[in-house]
Amino acid sequence: MASEIIINVAPEETRVAVLDRKILTDLYIDRVKQRDFVGNVYKGKIVKVLPGLQAAFVDIGQEKAAFMHVSELVGEAGKLDFDDPFVEVEDKAPEVPKAKRSSSKPIEELVEEGEELMVQVTKGPIGTKGSRVTAYISLPGRYLVFMPNVDHIGISRRIEKDEERARLKQLMQKLRKPGQGYIVRTVSEGVSDEELRSDVEFLQASWEEILDKKKRLKAPALLHSDLDLVFRTVRDHFTRDVQHLWIDSKADYEAIREFVGRYLPELLSRIHLYTKEEPIFDHFDLETEISKAMARKVWLKSGGHIVIDHTEAMTVIDVNTGRFVGKRDLEDTIVRTNLEAVKETAYQLKLRSIGGIIIIDFIDMERERNRDKVFQALNEALTHDKARTRILRVSDLGLVEMSRERVREDLYRALSEPCHYCDGRGYTKDPITVCYELFRDIRRVGPTDGETMLMVGAHPSVASLLTDEESNTVAEIERECRVKMVIKSDPTLHIEQYDIVML
Repeated sequence: MASEIIINVAPEETRVAVLDRKILTDLYIDRVKQRDFVGNVYKGKIVKVLPGLQAAFVDIGQEKAAFMHVSELVGEAGKLDFDDPFVEVEDKAPEVPKAKRSSSKPIEELVEEGEELMVQVTKGPIGTKGSRVTAYISLPGRYLVFMPNVDHIGISRRIEKDEERARLKQLMQKLRKPGQGYIVRTVSEGVSDEELRSDVEFLQASWEEILDKKKRLKAPALLHSDLDLVFRTVRDHFTRDVQHLWIDSKADYEAIREFVGRYLPELLSRIHLYTKEEPIFDHFDLETEISKAMARKVWLKSGGHIVIDHTEAMTVIDVNTGRFVGKRDLEDTIVRTNLEAVKETAYQLKLRSIGGIIIIDFIDMERERNRDKVFQALNEALTHDKARTRILRVSDLGLVEMSRERVREDLYRALSEPCHYCDGRGYTKDPITVCYELFRDIRRVGPTDGETMLMVGAHPSVASLLTDEESNTVAEIERECRVKMVIKSDPTLHIEQYDIVML
């Protein structure tokens, strides 16, 4: 579990770093201009029904319409099956547990365009896609997750004592209203009946307020917004396992102390106000770690490295021995590098919040038992990852195909944008290629009636080639096309761009 939480609050953004044994394991960023919508409840309007996808687009007031699958509709549209033994493993707010959902009717029989309904954002906009929403509302509290539309009580599997699980379930049976459900979170272990009752009352009051707004406001409208990043961090991460919480904002420090003093007064001594002149992330050497988390190449302790490349459809991770030459045979060196890469890959996937399809290209191993060893190591390394993963066995080519749940936008997309110079390709044409394209364009014009002056503007690296190494070719084209070329170096032009003006 995390041993420290570092919070940096600035007018333009808030950043939270979660450290485990001084190692950065999670990074959360909330910017004023790019607010996190996950957990927000809206009164939306159906703008398009797609029978082919069994889904609908819902206008919730954001730039892009939100996407909702038929299985996310409450009532006749969806049924939750809580026989899945893994339901209670999840301890994340604010999501409804990942129970099996099924629809008895097609979506076109359940909703129609223009219809209004209440939905909650489960995934914010990622890339070119809008938010994803569900009609299964869930409201997280300190100890509980309230599910007003689900008749179920679940206890976190991390609460292992049978007597404590029985006590909590019996108490929640008494406290809840008929037809409503709760998930009892891990932090509830050992808390008093009164504390749980207080959480139930708070969540019920929040739900009543949402219902009241739903009656009064027209769609699209925001009915409820989740806590800001600072208080979400305290609610979801500040447990008895955290040794220290540091924050550099006095106002938020006082608010956190008031919040924690109400629920966990014994943890007040672990909350600290950072007052040094040196920026808090610099003091804990986190800026360096964030820069590493954006790097394409990640070095391993042995001297090998992994390379992480993002594409539109997937993320590809390539494992290389690099400077590591080993001490025994080649196979031993390869296996050791692959095993080290497994740990680093699991860490980077979590830190960078990489989701979707992931291909890992391990170094080829000849022996089947070594491939099994690497596969088992990868499975074990991902057991502590809260995001759901699915892994296929190592192929004969040394490839592992896996998928990881997209919990939030990954750091790569959150902190960067495609290069404007190369248009996101990651490369540009070399100067010689541009020169030859220019020659072909001039030849297309063909010979002129008399000698014509051509003004050629090009990037300095291209212009240098034209006047030096390719000067003979320029002279040949001048004779062939009966033109006179004047080469002008223009540093404002893109390396692939050139201008040909006939004077």
